Amino acid sequence: MSNQKSNRKSKGVCATLVCLYASKPFPLFFTWFCIAVLEESWKSVMLAFEVSDGLKGSYHTAFFSYVSLRKEISPGAPRATFLRQCHSETVKDVGDMSQFPAENIRNFSIIAHVDHGKSTLADRLLEITGAIDKTDRNKQVLDKLQVERERGITVKAQTASLFYCHEGTNYLLNLIDTPGHVDFSYEVSRSLSACQGVLLVVDANEGIQAQTVANFYLAFEAQLSIIPVINKIDLKNADPERVEKQIEKIFDIPKGDCIRISAKLGTNVGRVLQEVIERIPPPNVSTRDPLKALVFDSTFDHYRGVIANVALFGGEVCKGHKIASAYTKKMYEVHEVGILTPNEQPKHKLYAGQVGYLIAGMKEVTEAQIGDTLYLHNQPVEPLPGFKSAKPMVFAGMYPVDQSEYNNLKSAVEKLTLNDSSVAVHRDSSLALGAGWRLGFLGLLHMEVFNQRLEQEYNASVILTAPTVPYKAILSSAKLIKAHGKEEVTIINPAEFPDKSTVVEYLEPVVLGTIITPDEYIGKILSLCQTRRAVQQELLYIDDHRVMMKYLFPLNEIVVDFYDALKSLSSGYASFDYEDAGYQAADLVKMDILLNGNAVEELVTIVHKDKAYAVGKAICERLQNVIPRQLFEIAIQAAVGSKIVARETVKAYRKNVLAKCYGGDISRKMKLLKRQAEGKKKLRKIGNVEVPKDAFISVLKRQPDK
Repeated sequence: MSNQKSNRKSKGVCATLVCLYASKPFPLFFTWFCIAVLEESWKSVMLAFEVSDGLKGSYHTAFFSYVSLRKEISPGAPRATFLRQCHSETVKDVGDMSQFPAENIRNFSIIAHVDHGKSTLADRLLEITGAIDKTDRNKQVLDKLQVERERGITVKAQTASLFYCHEGTNYLLNLIDTPGHVDFSYEVSRSLSACQGVLLVVDANEGIQAQTVANFYLAFEAQLSIIPVINKIDLKNADPERVEKQIEKIFDIPKGDCIRISAKLGTNVGRVLQEVIERIPPPNVSTRDPLKALVFDSTFDHYRGVIANVALFGGEVCKGHKIASAYTKKMYEVHEVGILTPNEQPKHKLYAGQVGYLIAGMKEVTEAQIGDTLYLHNQPVEPLPGFKSAKPMVFAGMYPVDQSEYNNLKSAVEKLTLNDSSVAVHRDSSLALGAGWRLGFLGLLHMEVFNQRLEQEYNASVILTAPTVPYKAILSSAKLIKAHGKEEVTIINPAEFPDKSTVVEYLEPVVLGTIITPDEYIGKILSLCQTRRAVQQELLYIDDHRVMMKYLFPLNEIVVDFYDALKSLSSGYASFDYEDAGYQAADLVKMDILLNGNAVEELVTIVHKDKAYAVGKAICERLQNVIPRQLFEIAIQAAVGSKIVARETVKAYRKNVLAKCYGGDISRKMKLLKRQAEGKKKLRKIGNVEVPKDAFISVLKRQPDK
């Protein structure tokens, strides 16, 4: 009898809920909803939602999520599991990672050109596998940094472990979302070391771009399985057939292997996961081998110390294990291991082939080296190859605004370089700006992002000087060769540039640049490249309307404003990517800036001989605007050796000595003027021009784009 009454009551509550939901009287619906929940009428609630079009309203989803949470907290209460049941292919959260042997693991990265939809595709994959709830707010979920949100680009590779059921078998998919800009290619190369395959995403509207080509060859050289994915097929001007032909022509991948999707709408994204399982091989590892873990990324936590992202190439690791570092030889006790889903989720143990994080009480940032191998302290192993160190392409001086902040800035730089290991750090000092560093970056955007992260994450205010590139000199002086210990020296600070008389030849860095553009802009781009001393290497039509050009550029010519000029000439359609191509001989000169004949060390620059006048003129004009006037004239000169190539003058303050003359002979006026000129000449000889710090900052720091 009691069961019949309960069923009758449930049906009554259900009917009321359905009527209220259909007519949308929100407050009344919510009241009845709460009554149903409090009376444990779960059948009523379920049936009401099922009849009334499911969970289409965002507020209903919020209510039900809250109630589900409440029911989970209440001991002995029935659990709401229908959210999980919405995805038939979703695996419930697992505590024991041993149920995923190596053959059921797939490690893959998403690679693409900038803004081709990598992060959006990652969001959809996280939703399909149930790692995150499906809401309209899921945009760039893996882009966690503030600078990534503000700029709308990925600058830091992020890892997420996904659980997925395919044909009755549970799989563990370890996804790494990578940056797309050339300045962060080191992040991509490091991520690929933990993978066996990649998703190569190409925009169906824009087609193959410069960074698409570069990322493809990174994956190809690493011998990874490559699955081409054509994204944004929902766009009005999308042309997936054209993109498939480009992929077949440039990468030699059959058109039939391409997957057409719309990551934004979720169209055909489920097939991507199926292809990942079928076409990407599992890691070739064994849990019977001794522990061998590769540290491919790391972050610093103020309370827990270094958090290392690791890929296990053998063995297993759990809390309490004693591990050692192949780099520092120090021993640590593992405090916590787990996976990222995408948030940290502690697990009891990680096994070979899996990707996760490890906390072992490393308190110093110098203890966690990217590319290090971790192993059990009583089972030493041969270290993994690690990573080829990043080669800085751009150097800039970094100084604290106030020297009292030097130690705080030093700590911030150390912690940030732990998270971004591609930054090279050299201590430096300047008479004008004090103690600081000369930092090496992979490009200008990399430099700007690093500076922005310092300000946002560590509240550090810094002076960043104008970027320069590393030059080389082959010495002829036996004395200098003995002092440096080698014949070829690298110059990252212009003030250390050796004199021409002691050098056989100077070398400047060159890069192989790839430009992909619509053919209507070829003429303008050819002219731009010629003005930048570039040498054409190749010109290839990748389809009827798009051209791929390869040029050998001096790095100094493209490092500041080439990309902006290229985008301007091509109405934003051209893309640019470059890779290191070594050094070539160049006619370089050291330009000194003189104030009344005295050289200012901080303003020394290295330029090509043909560009000396233009660069010298620009610096002199900038100084003229910032140096305060004195009682004597100041001559600002740009000099190459003993030759003055440019000059500007700061006029002196001048007293009107003729004010008291109301007539009389001209000789009286000339006598007063002559005496004033002699006084200023004498003052100029004994007076020192002290350039204020603000003037140094305005001249040395990078100028905003005009």
